[in-house]
Parts: sequence; C-alpha cells; structure tokens
Amino acid sequence: MRYTVPAEKKLTYECRIPMRWGDMDAMGHINNTIYFRYLEIARVDWLTAIGAPPNPGGQGPVIVNAFCNFYRQLKCPGEVLARHYVSDPGRTSFETWITLERADEPGAIYAEGGATTLWFDAQTDRAVALPDWVRALVS
Repeated sequence: MRYTVPAEKKLTYECRIPMRWGDMDAMGHINNTIYFRYLEIARVDWLTAIGAPPNPGGQGPVIVNAFCNFYRQLKCPGEVLARHYVSDPGRTSFETWITLERADEPGAIYAEGGATTLWFDAQTDRAVALPDWVRALVS
C-alpha cells in the first residue's frame, strides 16, 4: 500500500541531517530503517521548536502510524534535506508529511513519509483535543 503526500499541505520546518557512514547497510545505501529515523528527527525537531516536545508525563504529541515511500537510494556522504509539512487537523490529531532530498540535489525527492500525530494525555492514557495554539499552527 502506498500513501501519498497531499498537494495541499503547509510547510512548517526544514532541517539538514548528516548521512553517516554507519547508516549504510551491506547494499551500500542508507538502510531503510534510517529513513524512519530521519523522518523522526525532522518531526521531533519541529515539535521541539514550537514548544511541544514529546512529554511522557503530561500532554503532548504521539504518533499513531508512520509510513515511508522509497524512491531513490540515499548514499553517504552527504546531507539529507528534510522538509516537514502539516495538514488535516482534526479534533485530536493532525497529519505530518516529510520529504527527504539530498541537500546537494534540491528538488529530487529520494523518499517521502509521514505520520498521524495525536495529542495525548499520558496521565489518563487518552487522546485529548488539540490545544488552540497547536491547531493554529497546523491549520
């Protein structure tokens, strides 16, 4: 099953992530699990930048699914340019989308992925409504 990044989305964050030699596998390219790490880095960096880092003791974001579509092989050395987008705010969640490019090849998408981000209360173990300030950022 392939998920697609929607045309209507809001760019919220960009970052560069170094590809490390140890991120490669026996096939000579960045291992598929590392792509998920790159997606996580971009998502968590953005959440931290907006003042909403994961909060294991209170309320904050958790993801309820994640996907990645692989289009081209990333190979070391270099940097990944991760572009983070949001869309589709609901009562308790919103969608995050991330494209991965080589920094030295802007515009060439190597992979894209995303996750449904749920606002969660760790004390009650339940989803709660998005705070108004988060809703404003993701709308």
